[in-house]
Amino acid sequence: MSEDLYTVEFNKVGAGDLPRVGGKCASLGEMTQAGVAVPPGFAVTTDAYAAMLDHHGLRAEIKRHLEGVDPDDIDAVDRAAQAIRIRIRSHKLPEDVETAIRAAYAEMGDDMPVAVRSSATAEDLPDASFAGQQDTYLWVRGADSVVYRVRDCWASLYTTRAVAYRTKNEIPHEDVLMSVGVQKMVNARAAGVAMTLDPCNGDRTRIVIDASWGLGEMVVSGVVTPDNFVVEKILEEVLDRKISDKHVELVGDAEAGEAVEREITDERRNTSCLTDAEVLAVARLAKRLEKQNKCPQDVEWAIDADLPDGENLLALQSRPETIWSQKKAEKPKSSYGLGMMGIVNTLNNPLGTRS
Repeated sequence: MSEDLYTVEFNKVGAGDLPRVGGKCASLGEMTQAGVAVPPGFAVTTDAYAAMLDHHGLRAEIKRHLEGVDPDDIDAVDRAAQAIRIRIRSHKLPEDVETAIRAAYAEMGDDMPVAVRSSATAEDLPDASFAGQQDTYLWVRGADSVVYRVRDCWASLYTTRAVAYRTKNEIPHEDVLMSVGVQKMVNARAAGVAMTLDPCNGDRTRIVIDASWGLGEMVVSGVVTPDNFVVEKILEEVLDRKISDKHVELVGDAEAGEAVEREITDERRNTSCLTDAEVLAVARLAKRLEKQNKCPQDVEWAIDADLPDGENLLALQSRPETIWSQKKAEKPKSSYGLGMMGIVNTLNNPLGTRS
């Protein structure tokens, strides 16, 4: 019974399980059930996090630390946030919660390397993006480590940045719970992000892909300048490419039991990390996820070196694009102005502009 309450496999998770599994895990479940290739795993539900809070009386402690804290006083926010994180990390998980997590992890295989990823109930909302606010831990092995990292994810709800963000946006701290995704680690040869519109101008006829060697965290964090590809969405043609000097990659180290940075050899640094066929495969995956979710998407993906060609592209996350999707189209001041501007734009740009 506790296994059903505190953990649930991705292939049994969907949007109907929100907010119990958080936005990230719900998205992974929806993709899995739709037949998209996703690394297998399970969600630790918000019931587990709530049980942790209740078991140790942490709700009252959290409220006490945050009462009267000015979100603009960063030092005060930092002191309160740090105290809360210490309190969460200082307690063991309730026995039935820990048992459920260990059992679900054991089902994945002996000492399976996994990513332990936060999935807060308020993240990835269209009007309040929490992406990157909480923690992810890569190449975690062994049940003890998984349990430890789940607790670390819970504690990351109370980073200084997350506390200040929620306070300023009037999101009650007690309303934000934490699910955690435990997902098989990808042995990524290359990885990155794909957006189903052009992030520079919002053009929805384009898919823009950033990619680099190794795990995609180097792209997301901005540590490397990635290769960049622009694909025409309907015709599925590569319109533009920029190949960058990619000096370092993040890869799994089986002996160290963690993800490590590794210098890239000279012959690979300035070589495209994707073939044209792979670029188009990523674009088709992103387009499929946009159609499935009915809005522009920000997709994290990876090419697994352990899988054969044609089966090696995996979706790691898909969430709504939150910048251009929220912009409202400007209304013309008058029909006369619209007509004149149309003539001027046509004269200045005889080929026209796609939108």
